[in-house]
Amino acid sequence: MSWLDALGWFGSALLVFSLLQARILRLRLLNTVACGILTVFNALIEVWPMVAMNVVLAAINLWFIAKLLRDKNDADAFRVIEVEEDDAYFQHFLDVERAEIARFNPGFTGVTESASRFAYLVVHGHETVGVVVVRDVGDGVGQVELDYVTARYRDFTPGEFVWRHSGLFTGHGWRTIRTPDAMVGAYYERIGFRRDGGAWALDIAGVARP
Repeated sequence: MSWLDALGWFGSALLVFSLLQARILRLRLLNTVACGILTVFNALIEVWPMVAMNVVLAAINLWFIAKLLRDKNDADAFRVIEVEEDDAYFQHFLDVERAEIARFNPGFTGVTESASRFAYLVVHGHETVGVVVVRDVGDGVGQVELDYVTARYRDFTPGEFVWRHSGLFTGHGWRTIRTPDAMVGAYYERIGFRRDGGAWALDIAGVARP
């Protein structure tokens, strides 16, 4: 196999691999790279219609990437909606995402109604991108029972919005938010949480209000 054939096969394989990505930003980035490789390959073998197609696809990807990055850094792109623990849509979302929730929140067993428990949906436009459940354990501490973002939005920053900009804590009297010890893939250090034994904690003083 010549290096030119290898280039074409690699570009094609990367294009297929990009379409298997659940994370939309990663999909667009990989797809753009694949289009660039295939543009070079088809130019070298002088298949100009394929060159044109891949140039157009790369341009479309770059436009969407720019839009996605704007949303990623825009706190107004997300909203937090408080719901009742027995809300039908909330429970449906938990059922649909059950396997992924268990992967990242292995200690989570479900949500039951309690006066000390608060449940929230994180939305982007009309799309639900995550859920948060916090329980008041007294002494000014809110214990996170569930903090989950769908695969599509894990390259974005809904967590930073929830914990630092949403005003989620207003009216609860919490001084500290504490995560579970067994949280997998924790991102909390990047948004101002500190280590607290095997968990992470956020001191509410100084957290931005909307």
